[in-house]
Amino acid sequence: MYAILAWRNIWRNPRRTIVILMAVIIGVWSMIFLGALMRGMETQMVKTAISTLTGSIQIHHMDYRNDPVVENSMDDMDKLDRILNATLGKDALWAKRIRVNAVASNARHSGGVILVGIEPEKEKKISFIGNSVISGRYLSLEDTNKIVVGRAFLEKFNTKIGHKLILMSQDTRKEIASKAFKIVGVFSAESEAIEKQFVFVPISQAAKMLKMGRSISEISILLPGSDIDGKQETRAAEKLKSSLADDTFHVETWHQLLPMMKAYLEMSGFFLYIWYGVVFVAMGFGIANTTLMAVFERTREFGLMKALGMRPVQVIKGVVTETFCLLVLGIFTGNILGFLSVAAIAKNGIDLSALAAGTQMWGIPRILYPEIWTQDVAVAGLMVLVLGILVSLYPAVKAARFTPTQAMLKN
Repeated sequence: MYAILAWRNIWRNPRRTIVILMAVIIGVWSMIFLGALMRGMETQMVKTAISTLTGSIQIHHMDYRNDPVVENSMDDMDKLDRILNATLGKDALWAKRIRVNAVASNARHSGGVILVGIEPEKEKKISFIGNSVISGRYLSLEDTNKIVVGRAFLEKFNTKIGHKLILMSQDTRKEIASKAFKIVGVFSAESEAIEKQFVFVPISQAAKMLKMGRSISEISILLPGSDIDGKQETRAAEKLKSSLADDTFHVETWHQLLPMMKAYLEMSGFFLYIWYGVVFVAMGFGIANTTLMAVFERTREFGLMKALGMRPVQVIKGVVTETFCLLVLGIFTGNILGFLSVAAIAKNGIDLSALAAGTQMWGIPRILYPEIWTQDVAVAGLMVLVLGILVSLYPAVKAARFTPTQAMLKN
């Protein structure tokens, strides 16, 4: 009964109803759309970070992170292999790496790089490098003296595929080790800094150059379904720590490896809800003003209803139900428009290439694909509905206080 009367009442003044509906629709749409952009950015940043040699979990020598030199490497590979096979699920992937600071040079230029010795077939399943070679070819385990470098590195060193590159670093004997490599491939990455910073060689060649034998610098593990909250990674890391039970190994999740990323993700969710609050405040004033205006225009009506025996609580229910109907219609339409807007750009994304120089330093991808989270839609809808009803209580109470005498005096 209340719903039928409320629905009829809100369309007694279509212009006012449409104005408040538009305010609710635009507010809800902006919440959904902006939330999808932020969540899409978060998801892509995490995926990019994980694929950029971080993985879901990493295992190092206890001192490696503080001093990444060849002396702080891991030796007992048989033990690690047994533990990884026994502890991780069958869908988990991992690869061994040698990773040290080095100096690269050719006839024209020299500069610092990070030399990464990889298991080519395993590495391409857990990181970006296998699918990022844009010129030349990828590495194979049998390659000798072959190297893959980044596109920006190629430009910086003014070199090309087929040319030689000298790498120098300190070996296990604390002597300067150097080796000539032939460039066979060029990779592209989300960040120009990554293209300049990393060079890749087969792990056997890095071990030979640095006289490391079977020792390695790190093991990178990729878990299926790695996500933003990191709960799966935390559980797996705890199991590994328990199984290793050795002070020489250090196990860390990507949350621990990338504290700045974790802090950003926490802050972005906070700012999203601040935006929801700002939108609602603007929308709330519109709801309150419009409802109050409608109430004062209907003073005579409410007074007569009181004279006919309607109780104040029934008047309040009537006004609140009218607001509820408006809000539900606005939320539903706003959600539909939000979903359609996101669907329209989800396939091709939003090209941020023009802002690449400013976004790369934060790990923001060049192409942004929005992503709608159910919890954001639910929070936005409930926030608008609950707070909107609370805002409408003031005009509703005003209407309930009108007396039959006031109604008689109203022209």
